[in-house]
Amino acid sequence: MSEQALHIDVDQILRARMPRHYRYIPGWAIRWLKRTIHEDMINEVLASGRGLEGVDFAQHVLKFLNVDVEIEGMHQLQPGKRYVFVANHPLGGLDGLALISHVGRHYDGNIRFMVNDLLMAIKPLQCIFLPINKHGRQSRQAAELISQQYSGDNQMLTFPAGLCSRLQDDGSVADLRWNKHVVVRAVHDQRDVVPIYVDAINSRFFYRLAKWRKRLGIKFNIEMLYLPDEMYKKRNSTFKIYMGKPIDWQTLDASRPLDQAARLRDIVYQLKNQTL
Repeated sequence: MSEQALHIDVDQILRARMPRHYRYIPGWAIRWLKRTIHEDMINEVLASGRGLEGVDFAQHVLKFLNVDVEIEGMHQLQPGKRYVFVANHPLGGLDGLALISHVGRHYDGNIRFMVNDLLMAIKPLQCIFLPINKHGRQSRQAAELISQQYSGDNQMLTFPAGLCSRLQDDGSVADLRWNKHVVVRAVHDQRDVVPIYVDAINSRFFYRLAKWRKRLGIKFNIEMLYLPDEMYKKRNSTFKIYMGKPIDWQTLDASRPLDQAARLRDIVYQLKNQTL
C-alpha cells in the first residue's frame, strides 16, 4: 500500500471532491470536521498498522483502542459449512471490526463482509469488504461480484439493516427493517444463517441526532460524521457478542423474503433476551 493510502487529509479530500465549492468552506468548518472525525487518531491507526491487512488490521485497531470483545457460541459452527453471518448493527464501526477479528480468525481470513461502498476507502480492509452501492444504482459488475462470493467458499458476513441501529419510540436502540437480500442469497446458495447479537450501543447523542435529523427532513446522514467519535469514546472498554445456533437454509421461505428477514431479525434480538 502507498503512503497516500495510509494518510487522511480532510482538507485535501474537500479540495479534490468539491473543487468548485471548496473556497466557500470556512476554515472553522474544516477544523471542526477534522476534530469530529478524529483525523489525527485515524492517521495514527493507519500509520501504526502499516503493512497489516484484513483480519490482522481489524485486530490492530481493537488493540490500539484497547477494546476487548468477548464472543460466545462459536462452538456451534460446523467444520466445512458455508454460512451467512447476520448481526444487528449498533455501533457502526467497532461491531464490524469485532466480527472481522473473531469470525475472520476462526476461518483463517476466508471471509467477505458486505459493506457500504464508501468504506472501500479503508484500504487495509479492501481484501475483505464487498461493496454495496448505497448512493446509486447497484452496478452489474458489483452484483456479479456479490453473486460469485455467495456461491464461493468464503464465509459471508452482513448487517442486513444496512444502517446503524436507531433510537426507537420506546427508548430502546434497535435496527431498522432488515433487507430481504440475505434471505434470497442464503436460499439460492444453500447457506445456513448464523444469527449474531452485538450487545453494545453508541452514545445517546448519536441516536438522538439521527432521530432529529430525520424529523427535520434532512437527507444527508449527519450522524455518520460522528461514527469515528463514537469509536473513540469506546476506548478501554469491553462488549460482548452472542452467536446463536445456525438456522438451516431449508427452513427459510424464499417466496416471502421480507417476512423471513424480519424473522431472522427477531431471532437475533431474542439472543439479547437470553443474555439477560
